[in-house]
Amino acid sequence: MGLINRLRQFLPYFGTLPGTWIVVALGAIVGATTEPMIPALLKPLLDRGFQQGSLAIWTVPVTLLLLFGVRGLAGYVSQIGLTKITNHGLLAMRKDMFNTILDGHMKMFADQSSSALSNTVVYEVQNGSVMLVNSLLSLTRNGLTLMALTGYLLYLNWKLTLIVAAVFPAVALVMRILTRRLHSLTKTNQHATDDLAYVVEENVMAHRDIRLYAAQAAQAERFNHLSEKLRRLAMKSTVAGAAMTPMTQMLAAVALSAVISVALIQSASSGTSVGEFVAFVTAMLMIIAPIRQLSEVSSPITKGLAALERALALIKLTPAETEGEFIKVRANGDIRFEQVNVQYSPESAPAIRALDFSIKSGETIALVGSSGSGKTTLVNLLPRFVDMTSGRIFVDNHDIREWSLKSLRSQYAFVSQHVVMVNDSIAANVSLGETIDRTKVIQCLDAANLLTMIESLPEGIDTVVGHNAMQLSGGQRQRLAIARALYKNAPILILDEATSALDAESERAVQNALQNLMHQRTTLIIAHRLSTVMHADRIVVMNAGEITETGTHQELMASNGSYSRLYQLGLGEPTPV
Repeated sequence: MGLINRLRQFLPYFGTLPGTWIVVALGAIVGATTEPMIPALLKPLLDRGFQQGSLAIWTVPVTLLLLFGVRGLAGYVSQIGLTKITNHGLLAMRKDMFNTILDGHMKMFADQSSSALSNTVVYEVQNGSVMLVNSLLSLTRNGLTLMALTGYLLYLNWKLTLIVAAVFPAVALVMRILTRRLHSLTKTNQHATDDLAYVVEENVMAHRDIRLYAAQAAQAERFNHLSEKLRRLAMKSTVAGAAMTPMTQMLAAVALSAVISVALIQSASSGTSVGEFVAFVTAMLMIIAPIRQLSEVSSPITKGLAALERALALIKLTPAETEGEFIKVRANGDIRFEQVNVQYSPESAPAIRALDFSIKSGETIALVGSSGSGKTTLVNLLPRFVDMTSGRIFVDNHDIREWSLKSLRSQYAFVSQHVVMVNDSIAANVSLGETIDRTKVIQCLDAANLLTMIESLPEGIDTVVGHNAMQLSGGQRQRLAIARALYKNAPILILDEATSALDAESERAVQNALQNLMHQRTTLIIAHRLSTVMHADRIVVMNAGEITETGTHQELMASNGSYSRLYQLGLGEPTPV
């Protein structure tokens, strides 16, 4: 894809302020067209200024002040306009990227790490937009300056100018070769940066385990290896980018040497004035600056395009979640699985195999089995966090693929063993996604056995919990998640080890609250401690993605199958106090 076509991709973001672009362009044109006026003033100054009475003294300072005043104003306006364009486009692109993260297909989170996504949204698009827009202005301004100075040189002496023009193809060739190299290095650098950010993210999240298992040395080695890789890539990029400037300067020096030599020969035969010669040489020297800057502009353009193209790929190549149009304010809670299969990749074993069973409205179903048996995959199918490979799932006799996703997901409240909180107030976390009803928040906190602790905080329910509520204990965070489920009051409740982080006393209080919450609601409970699911209407035992047993606690114990063996192994015993 050519440069123009690559740039055209970003018009919806950076091309939405045509008036500002016109102002920026006018500023660049004024700055470029006034550039030859500096050497042009030298000619009359040298030819006439030193002859008494030939040139009024006041004209020199007035002309210079006017010239540089106009150039300064043009540059100031251009910079302000450029900043407005950059930040306007950056805001629009970030909004689209964040909306993609909020609404894009769940596969996105399997394909990219959270550090890579946050790096793209926060840092890469920022640096890329600034580099690209500034470089394009530099390209325009220096290109116009080069044209203006070349035109002035042609006006003064077209023969000498041909020598200068001979440099341009060589400069273009150098830029083309090194730009390709820079683009390849920039792409590699992006992936290396993602890998390094992921190592940092892993070590921040697992800081306790790293210290507990004395894994600092191994992790430091991983970090150092990736840091060294980034250092080498940075050096290679610098070598490729820095080579442009001396190479173009050498080509310009060759041209300048030839011009001065030929000009000296011409002056002896044609009587060229001192002012004309100095004006030509000055313009010739001034043309080196835009040539040098044009040679340097390819590196930031390449890096800026690579960064923004990655952001654009996130927006355009991430498919939206598919959904139907069926809407129901509140479901009854009937669920039916028909020959459901889930296989995450062709190489992996199926996570769910030919699953067939039904759940009646208001029924409490416990899912038990060893790790990897498919329990979590099964409950993740219901809100379509995972899509089935084949088969059908019905909620209230409607295929979940026919439901509007918003309506479907409004039917579930979810309490997981992995609690995630947003950095907001306790009230906002409890009422997540809904309008805050302070009375209802307090009632839910009380039901979750958390109100006494919350009331002891200086700001009560308005206390900001911090990053993932880390100022709270694990048990307190889990009870906060239970309060959130209570607040949502959804007809289908999913509990994934919901009381796993609670002490015995808190668990009893929360179990009472959960019993009230589960009343007349369809409930699915995942638990490893079988004592917490003994009173379920049905217990479903899973192994390798299949249902191996189903029945009440008494029925399964009497059958002396896998559930009975798990119970006798001690998984049915409550945690000792």
